[in-house]
Amino acid sequence: MPRTILVVDDQSNVRTLLREYLTEEGFRVVTAGDGREALYVARHEKPDLVLLDILMPEMNGYGFIRRFRMEKDTPVILLTARLEETDKVLGLELGADDYVTKPFGMRELLARIHAVLRRSEKPVASLEVLRAGSIELDRGTHTVKVSGKPVDLTPSEFELLAALMAAPRRVFSRTDLLEALHPEEAGSLGGAIEGIERTIDVHVRNLRTKIEADASKPRYIETIFGVGYRFNVDSNTEEG
Repeated sequence: MPRTILVVDDQSNVRTLLREYLTEEGFRVVTAGDGREALYVARHEKPDLVLLDILMPEMNGYGFIRRFRMEKDTPVILLTARLEETDKVLGLELGADDYVTKPFGMRELLARIHAVLRRSEKPVASLEVLRAGSIELDRGTHTVKVSGKPVDLTPSEFELLAALMAAPRRVFSRTDLLEALHPEEAGSLGGAIEGIERTIDVHVRNLRTKIEADASKPRYIETIFGVGYRFNVDSNTEEG
């Protein structure tokens, strides 16, 4: 059964182009012209991934993702013509998994789609549970609990946390973590990697707000200045 992608863009030519291209690549494609219509379509079509423009009438991309994240954890890739880094960061902070800046190449977009879909899959065979301090990550059920309470993570945040927890004390560069999210495409994205690496910082910041008691003084995800990040499992993170 083909995966369903919801394309949200107020430009009809963009919707048509993406629908035709992605249909040829084997996806089922549904479209919407603004955020309000997209919410309706998403509730009825239940897409596996959303390609979301930011600048739209009625309800823009930011408005859509705020509402959508209250209902679903479906992965979202932003399609943005804005060049300001703060706009991209805001989208990631609201719950987007990745972004592509217009104009974009179709091959790059397809690579991003496959990577995000792959890391959003909930594995069936693996039942490995990772624990550290008050954090419990279950690969089998694709769930995370902190102090016994469920925590909602985006697919990207889940995979980043899993990578860090699976190799405690190892220092990961941003490129290492990028490859954890894009294992096959990382080497082919070329000049795009620098921009994608910036998203790692945003995902880590979002993770800290969800799993740390005090995100400004993280106990679990440590920053190794000039290098990257590591997961701390020292005795002071253990809670009795």
